[in-house]
Amino acid sequence: MHRALGAAAVALLWAAPATQAQDLNFSIAATQSCLAATSDPAARRACAGKAAEACMENDPYGETTVGMSSCLDQEVKQWDGWLNAAYGTLLAKAQASDEEAEKWGTSGPRVTPALREMQRKWIAYRDTTCDFEISQWGGGSGTGPAGLNCLLRLTADQAIYLERAWLGE
Repeated sequence: MHRALGAAAVALLWAAPATQAQDLNFSIAATQSCLAATSDPAARRACAGKAAEACMENDPYGETTVGMSSCLDQEVKQWDGWLNAAYGTLLAKAQASDEEAEKWGTSGPRVTPALREMQRKWIAYRDTTCDFEISQWGGGSGTGPAGLNCLLRLTADQAIYLERAWLGE
C-alpha cells in the first residue's frame, strides 16, 4: 500500500548492501505493548513508530538511512496489516447492516458504498500527503525515511479510526 514513494525513495531503500537490511533487529513488541496499555485514540496514535524507534536505537545499522528506512518500513507493514484487518471487519459489518436495511426496506444511505468510497479517498489523501512531504527533501538522504514516516503516521491514524468505527465509537 505504499506506492506513494517516488523513485528516489525506493532507490534509497535498496542503496545499501542487502545484508544490512536483512540483519536489522526489528520487533513490533514496543508498539504492541504501547497499544495494549491504552484505548484512548490519541494515546494509541502516539504508539505509532515505537517499534521503528526501538529498531533504530538497538540495531547497528539503525541509524543509517537504509537502516531507518528498513525499520520504518517494517512497522508500516504491521500497521497496514492492522488497517486491512480493521477495514475487513468494518466492511463485513457494513454489508450485514446494508442487508438488514434492504430486508426491512429502509430508504437510508447504504454503509458499504460509503465505506469503500471513504477508503479510496483516504488512500489518495495518504499518497498525495506523503508525496508532498517527500518533495520537501529535494531528493536528499532523508527522503526515504521521511516518506516512510509519513506512511507510518497516516496508516496508523487510519487503522485506529477504522478500529474505532468498527466498535461504534
